[in-house]
Amino acid sequence: MDWINALLILGTGLIAGFANTVAGGGSLLSLPVLIFLGLPPVMANATNRVAILFQNAFAVRGFQSKGVNAFPYAYWLSGSALVGAVVGAKLVVEIDGELFNKILAVVMIAVIAVTVFKPLKSVDSSGEKLSPRAQVIGTIAFFFVGVYGGFIQAGVGFLVIAVLSSINNFSLVKTNSAKVFVIMIYSVAALAVFIYEDVIHWTYGLVLAVGNSAGGWFGSRWQVDKGDQYVRIFLIVAVSIMAVKLWFF
Repeated sequence: MDWINALLILGTGLIAGFANTVAGGGSLLSLPVLIFLGLPPVMANATNRVAILFQNAFAVRGFQSKGVNAFPYAYWLSGSALVGAVVGAKLVVEIDGELFNKILAVVMIAVIAVTVFKPLKSVDSSGEKLSPRAQVIGTIAFFFVGVYGGFIQAGVGFLVIAVLSSINNFSLVKTNSAKVFVIMIYSVAALAVFIYEDVIHWTYGLVLAVGNSAGGWFGSRWQVDKGDQYVRIFLIVAVSIMAVKLWFF
């Protein structure tokens, strides 16, 4: 790998890691770059998981350094998502790309609706819904989030935000802190499947991981400092751009 490709992958990872941590959709940038560099789609999808795992490990540490977490609820969510991710990774098959993109665009527009019309809560999180019923519903929902994440990963952050915002009434910052932990855990399972299938380009994956990790670290700490209002603006812009790209291009 020459230095131009290395810089391209590093830069892509930095942007994707920041976007994934603050909102989502970063894999919709990194996947095309990996394919552009010559990887088959399945290998690009698998290689991207190396970066995703390291990115979220750094993001988790970044949130913890600022005193933000969603434990112990996040443990239940991650366990459920891990099982789903194994199912999703094993179900990776070729589907019509245009149809998939349109479906994903609709999902993203739905996320915009949730974030735009959902009023901001107070900083003390008094509006959180963590009753046994809400936690059970959230845990079940995260099994399906895991299936999707294990299958394709791209855009899963938007689904996590929609689930935790609507079911548990979490702030966007706390939602993202739970999101990165859950994705870190289920990425281990998905990555294990791809390692077993020997479909990972390790050189590209590890270089991308350096960029993603830096983006995840800075993204996690930035949003804690800025708060929900800035995260919401970033989220709306990111979702809008990705929805337009997927639907029309």
